[in-house]
Amino acid sequence: MKFIADLHIHSKYSRATSKSLDFKNLDKFAQIKGIQVIGTGDFTHPDWIKEIAKLEPAEAGLFKLNNTRFLLSSEISCIYKKNDKVRKIHVVIFAPSIETVKKINKRLDKDYNIRSDGRPILGLDVKELLKIILDIDKDCMMIPAHILTPWFAIFGSKSGFDSVEECFEDYSKYIYALETGLSADSKMIWRIPDGRRLTLISNSDAHSASKLGREANVFDTNLSYKGICDSIKTRKGFLNTIEFYPEEGKYYHDGHRNCDISLEPSQSKKYNNVCPTCGKPLTLGVVHRVDVLADKPEGFVPDNAIPFKSIVPLREIIAESYGCGSNTKKVDKVYDKLIQLDNEFNLLLETSFKSIEEIAGEHIAEGIIRVRKGKVNIEPGYDGVFGKVKIFSEVEKKKQIQQKTII
Repeated sequence: MKFIADLHIHSKYSRATSKSLDFKNLDKFAQIKGIQVIGTGDFTHPDWIKEIAKLEPAEAGLFKLNNTRFLLSSEISCIYKKNDKVRKIHVVIFAPSIETVKKINKRLDKDYNIRSDGRPILGLDVKELLKIILDIDKDCMMIPAHILTPWFAIFGSKSGFDSVEECFEDYSKYIYALETGLSADSKMIWRIPDGRRLTLISNSDAHSASKLGREANVFDTNLSYKGICDSIKTRKGFLNTIEFYPEEGKYYHDGHRNCDISLEPSQSKKYNNVCPTCGKPLTLGVVHRVDVLADKPEGFVPDNAIPFKSIVPLREIIAESYGCGSNTKKVDKVYDKLIQLDNEFNLLLETSFKSIEEIAGEHIAEGIIRVRKGKVNIEPGYDGVFGKVKIFSEVEKKKQIQQKTII
């Protein structure tokens, strides 16, 4: 069975998340986006696991609300010292049953605070966390999250490692996949040895339901917990990932947000990786970090690589075509009309130019086609600032504003 899965999200119990991030809204936006399977997120939080338990059991290891399936998942932040350096690593955990989750939560609750945040912070070596998880249930899976984010990732420039083995040692054999994150895509990570050895998955890490599917995975396999995990382990039935353009991510370039400084790695090196305005250390982005870890040149593609497709969210395409914000009423009107035609993933990747043009006009249809072909310009993100997508020239946008839409 072919389906789209977004396996790393959060709940309303995580910090800096929408208070409406509940299962009702997750199901609603899954239908809008065209996502069949969503990670529950935050299963370590006592209140959220109570809500998870109310979901109806579905295929083995999955739960459902209406037509949306949910896979038990949770992100955990481990902050600890190893080899004389403070490490801050985020990982995503998948679990096959409620019973397993309850055992994990009971074990962690003995020594750590898992109640104050949906993404708990543990003063625990991530290798030791993996041991705990697998001792409870060997069918659990741990995946390092957004692996190149500077501050909280296995390969992060601020507090990470240089390899999976350095981090997990003899437990590296139980790590089957890495999560690309919004500021990196597969072609960047293929340059790194671990990025070729392990499967690459992509997820939204959504902090609101509307952000579901910023990144996702396309499977053609058995719809079950085991089917999904086996596909990740073996790459069989794993068709492709759907990726953010990494330049749009908020840690692509090096930079210093307070001084409005964004630099390519070659420029940063000229300044000895310090801000040329204030002299403080730059936050080194994922491009810089990839260059440090890479043993293959740009453009290298492994023989066994899972392909990927790059997208820009539909609201951003509409907003960019009009030269307005993505949360304006004008964008709402066009978006709602298009979603009545098809779900967002189909609109972005498959729906014909003619069908889109009939609903939204030639300009927006052209914008979607340009994104499919990679004909976009992006002002790269840096130091926590998202990048800015440019699909149309200023002349094209002015022309569109002057025209009446078909709607």
